[in-house]
Amino acid sequence: MHPLITLLAFIATLGILVTFHEFGHYLAARCCGVRVLRFSLGFGKAIFTYRFGGNQNATEWVIASIPLGGYVKLLDGRDRQQLISEIDRTKAFDLKPLWQRSIIVAAGPLANFVLAILLFAAIYLRGAPQVPSFLQAPPENSVAARLDIQAGDRVIGWKELGATPGANEEEGGFDPILSWNALRWNLQDAITARQGFVLEVLAPSKDIYIKVIQKADLPRLDPDSDPFLTLGLLPAPISADGMQVLKLGPVDALVYAGKRVWQITKVSTRMMLGFLTGNTSFKQLGGPLSIANMAGKSVQVGWQPFLGFLALLSISIGLLNLVPLPMLDGGQLLYDAWELVSGKRISISMQEHFQKIGFFLLISMSLLALFNDLQRYFLS
Repeated sequence: MHPLITLLAFIATLGILVTFHEFGHYLAARCCGVRVLRFSLGFGKAIFTYRFGGNQNATEWVIASIPLGGYVKLLDGRDRQQLISEIDRTKAFDLKPLWQRSIIVAAGPLANFVLAILLFAAIYLRGAPQVPSFLQAPPENSVAARLDIQAGDRVIGWKELGATPGANEEEGGFDPILSWNALRWNLQDAITARQGFVLEVLAPSKDIYIKVIQKADLPRLDPDSDPFLTLGLLPAPISADGMQVLKLGPVDALVYAGKRVWQITKVSTRMMLGFLTGNTSFKQLGGPLSIANMAGKSVQVGWQPFLGFLALLSISIGLLNLVPLPMLDGGQLLYDAWELVSGKRISISMQEHFQKIGFFLLISMSLLALFNDLQRYFLS
């Protein structure tokens, strides 16, 4: 039964994320007056097609046999296979102004970020069980141990450290910490940004202390070590009865979700850049088996963990598509940036050469992710 649940969860995950991403492109294209020829979920042979009203000029909606992505096909004079009449030329993508073409391209990744906000907001509206921000006894020689943080201390406030050490550290301006999850993302944000911070800590005695962690105290990102362990800020074990529920109203849920998506996006961007600097290991790349495994596990725990997983994956897909590589939306935006600066477009032949390079890089990255999956689930 578990393999079937995992398969269905995997298909649902890809279906939801791909549909929302491609619908962003579709909606922006329609708003800019570009004719959409096809909206396809999946690649390969079509197993289902539909046109509203049977109109041959309407968008063809397709479900294809290989559910590993999707695409939106636009009326485009650069496509040698398309014969465009004079009447339809005003609806062609390539004849639209640069700003409209850029909006259409960027709308897909943007839709992924919007989806993540809506998913997180839905969780907060319903009420999300949260682990309180109590800390366990820090390991010896850790930063927290040197600051005399004790087991049972609870972090209740957070603020970034100012440019001048020692200035206004004990004054107000703390952002409330509602859960360990919120603290964890704040810590990841600070560590990846090399940004010192100040903690407002409530001791079991009900006394409140201020703990300052300078930039120099922060652990360096290292593929072979856990920065939280080095820092010494770890969650205290807690029973199910000790969980708290975070439940917000509609507006607060959207605002809180937006802040969380922005924070995760910043952390994820720095982690992606870590592949270039060596701070992030390529072993952390996951492929379809990892996605299927996490989708299956989260959906078996409950709908809220599954929505949270979808939100995180949606952010990752949005960021991945903004990477300036040919074959990705970010590559097309890079072409648009060149056109904006130089005043002329990159030639079709040059784009085709770049496409081949981008295809090779994407295939290489996909094979590496698949190899990592095989090592995790079959060879380890």
